[in-house]
Amino acid sequence: MKEDAHCEHCELDNIRIGKKLKIFGLIFIAVFALSFLPIFSALNESLIDYMKLIWWAVLLGLVIGGLIDYFIPEEFIFKYLGKKKKSTIFYAVIAGFLMSACSHGILAISMQLYKKGASIPAVITFLLASPWANLPVTILLFGFFGIKALFFILAAMIIAVITGFIFMLLEKFKLIEQSKTVKSKESYEWSNIKNFNLKNSIVGTTRGAVSLANMVLWWILIGFLLAGVIGAYVPHEIFMKYFGPTFWGMILTLVFATIIEVCSEGSAPIAFEIFNKVGTLGNPFIFLMAGVVTDYTEIGLIWSNIGKRTAIWLPIVTVPMVLVVGYLFNIFL
Repeated sequence: MKEDAHCEHCELDNIRIGKKLKIFGLIFIAVFALSFLPIFSALNESLIDYMKLIWWAVLLGLVIGGLIDYFIPEEFIFKYLGKKKKSTIFYAVIAGFLMSACSHGILAISMQLYKKGASIPAVITFLLASPWANLPVTILLFGFFGIKALFFILAAMIIAVITGFIFMLLEKFKLIEQSKTVKSKESYEWSNIKNFNLKNSIVGTTRGAVSLANMVLWWILIGFLLAGVIGAYVPHEIFMKYFGPTFWGMILTLVFATIIEVCSEGSAPIAFEIFNKVGTLGNPFIFLMAGVVTDYTEIGLIWSNIGKRTAIWLPIVTVPMVLVVGYLFNIFL
C-alpha cells in the first residue's frame, strides 16, 4: 500500500514545486506582464483568451490526477488499464469518453494513470480518445456541425483503438519502452476511502496534484506561450486561404494545427470556420485531430515521462491515419 495510506503526518509544507516548473512559471509570468505594454496588446489579448479557455481544464486535470493518486489503488488501475489484453484498449477508450477535460487536462490525468500502472498502449489510446470523443466536446461539435459531428467522434474513436492495438504490437516486439509492472495486481483495498479523513484527503490530493504539475505543467506553459504568439500575430485569413481540400492544403492544416492547438474546446470554433470556408469535413477533421496526434506538448511529455521511442512512434502511427480519413472526408462528405 502507499506510504501515506492514512496520511497521519501529511503536511502541506512538505509539498515542493519542481525546478523546471519554477523556471517556466517565471518565464510565463514575465511574458504575460510584458504583454500589458501597448506594443504587445495583441499578445495580451491572445494570452488572456487562451487562459479563459483552458485554465479550468488544466486545473480539473490536476485535481482529478491528485484524486487518482490518493484514492485509487495502483492494482485497480492495472486491472483495467495495465494488462496486455485487447479489452484494455476498449476500457481506455471508454475511460477517455467519460473524461470531461480537454487535451491539456487529459495530459495530466493520463500521466497519473501511467504512474499508477496503466500500460503504454492504454495511455496512448486514452490520450487519443479523450479530447475528441469525450462528452462535453461531443455536445460542442454537434452544436457546430450538426449530425455530421458523428463522423468526427466515430473516426477519432476508431483511430484511438487502432493506435492502441498497434502500440501493443510495438511493445510486444520491444520497439517501444515496456509498460510498468505493479506488484500484488489481483488484490487491493480502497484504504483511503474506507478510512476517509477530510484533512488527510485534501493534503494527499494536493500532494498528488503538485507532483503531477511538476511533471506536466511546465510543458503546458511552453505550448501555451507558443500558441499565444501564433494567435496574436498570424491572421486567421492566412489559415482560411491555405487550408483548402487539397493534398498540400491538408499538409498545411496538419502543420499549423500542430502549432496552434491549445484546447479541444478552443479549436472547435476554428475548425468550424475552416469548414465554412472550404466546404468539406476533411480539413476540419485534420485540424482537430492533428492538435492531438502531433501536439509538441503531448509528444514532449510522453518523451520525458514514458520514453523517446513511444513519443516518436505516436505521430508515425497516427498521422497517416488522420490524413487518410481527412482525404476520405473531403471526397465523400
